[in-house]
Order: sequence, then structure tokens, then C-alpha cells
Amino acid sequence: MTSSTGSVLTEHWTSVDGVKVFYRASPGPPGVPTVMHVHGFGLSGRYLLPTAERLAGDFRTLVPDLPGFGRSGRPREPLDVRQLAEAAAAFLDDREIERVTLLGNSMGCAVICEFAHLYPSRLERAVLVGPAGGLHNQPMRRAVQQLAQDGIREPLGLIRVAVPDYVRFGVPSTVRMFRALTRYPALERLMELHIPTLVVLGSGDPLMPEPSRVREIAGQFETHVLVVVIDGAAHAVNFSHPGELANVTRLFMADLPIRDDPDSPGHARAYEIHRGANLPPLRT
Repeated sequence: MTSSTGSVLTEHWTSVDGVKVFYRASPGPPGVPTVMHVHGFGLSGRYLLPTAERLAGDFRTLVPDLPGFGRSGRPREPLDVRQLAEAAAAFLDDREIERVTLLGNSMGCAVICEFAHLYPSRLERAVLVGPAGGLHNQPMRRAVQQLAQDGIREPLGLIRVAVPDYVRFGVPSTVRMFRALTRYPALERLMELHIPTLVVLGSGDPLMPEPSRVREIAGQFETHVLVVVIDGAAHAVNFSHPGELANVTRLFMADLPIRDDPDSPGHARAYEIHRGANLPPLRT
């Protein structure tokens, strides 16, 4: 079933493993890669739309609400990170897509890393925006404080999008999922990635280490990771700074040098702080 909104993405429903799944999609130009956007915990794909809509003209685009989130149905038992990665793979099977680039935020990054761990041959590239999880967000009370700090740094428009999603997801599910996320071995999984991977950090994201610390850690490994900072952004970069994020994603996908987009509104600046030795050579 399909419906249309004013967006360049159209709305659809399908069924995956007996659960109704809501998603938005755009075919993109012929022969282009498929990019699927993966939302954070408690949220739906709705807050990812500002970035997804900007990329829909360049790539085949999918923005699902994973099972148990947003407008999609609920499985019998809440899904953990591994099961969400399996659900993402099942959704791609339903869409008859074998290989994909995944672009996620927050918990979505953990889902992407787990997807890469489970299905390494299916992931072409990864874009991890604010990849929260692991030691920096432990114990849980620290993560809650970080979320509270982030809330006052995000644009007010995010409240209108996020609150209905959190209400629909429910408090018990939020606590359970948040606890699983803070325990997820995010750094270990990230270091295991053997595909070109873009990590995007907001300079004001309280859920992430300081960019200088990220650069220090990344510099200790020969990786496929490119790290980019967007000045002035907090955690939900996909919503707050979609022009900058879409710009660096396009450049990364084309193996072009990271340059700031002068046409993006505001005063945010995007710049590279680390380029892994194993990334593809830059095109000129």
C-alpha cells in the first residue's frame, strides 16, 4: 500500500516476519546506490527526513520505521540491537535489495555496526552520525544526564517530532532499549568495520567524546574510517543540520575531499579530523 505526501519520498507499508512495517522511499536516478536511513532509539524515521529528502535525488532512498518503532507494528517481544539488525536485513530482503549503504543516527549506528557484523557482504558503506553507546554513556544515569543536556541544544522543532514517537514507544521500552544501547560494544564493533565508513560528530554532542579524543583513538588504528565534525551541531544532526550532513555524505560516497557547503544555511562548518589509511584514494 502506498500514499503520497508533499515529500519527495512516498509512504508505503509492507509486512516483515509477520509485523507491519511502515517506510518511506524514493527510487532515485537509475543505477545509483541504495541508501537506507536508520533511526535512533524510541524514535521513528520521521526525524531523519530532512537529510533523507536532500539525498533522495542522488540515491535510491529508504527510511523505515523498524519493528516496534514509529508507525510500524510491534513484535511479540521488544527487539534488541542484534534483532533490529536482523529486522533491517529482513526488510531489505522484502525490498529485494542485496547490498546497501546504511546511514544511521545514535542507536541506528549500533544497528548498522551489528548489521555489518552479521552480514558483512551486504554492506557497501556506512555513515554513522553520533554513534552513541558503550563506555562513554555508562552508567545509565550518566547517559540520562547526557540526553538532558542534548535536549536543550537541539532545535525546538525536534520536540514536535520526537515527543509523539517517545509516547508511542512507551517508557518501559525506552528504558529497556536505552540500557541495551549503553552496554553495546560500540567502539569494538566500529573498529571491526572493513568498509568505507563515515563518522559524523556534532561539536556540541554531549553523548559523544570530544572530537579531539575521537581523533586520538581513531589514529591508533589503521581503519577505513573518515571522521568529520559539524560545528554547532548536537546529537540529532540528521534533523538539525541536514544540509551539512547531506553534503559530506555525497562527498564521502564519491570519494571526494570533504569541503564545507557554503550554501547550507547558518554558520555551521563541516571539516575532516581523521582519514583512515585504508579508505579508497581520493578522486580529483
